[in-house]
Amino acid sequence: MYLQEVKTILADILGLGAAADALTADSALMGSIPELDSMAVVQLLAALEEQFGFSIDDDEIDAGTFATVGTLAAFVQHKLTA
Repeated sequence: MYLQEVKTILADILGLGAAADALTADSALMGSIPELDSMAVVQLLAALEEQFGFSIDDDEIDAGTFATVGTLAAFVQHKLTA
């Protein structure tokens, strides 16, 4: 549901350019996109908070959140409907 918005934020934060167009819900993130390091994760979380108007607690984040573009979009959807 929020897949396109998440892809746009990923492209902006990671500087993926046209490569972001190839991202799908099944595209792996952590370990697959070199630009997604610990600092990028912090920037990404801040961008999600700003874009969608929610706050993220440390205990809400785990590796599964960043497994794929789809899991990250599902996290956003969960935060917005919780």
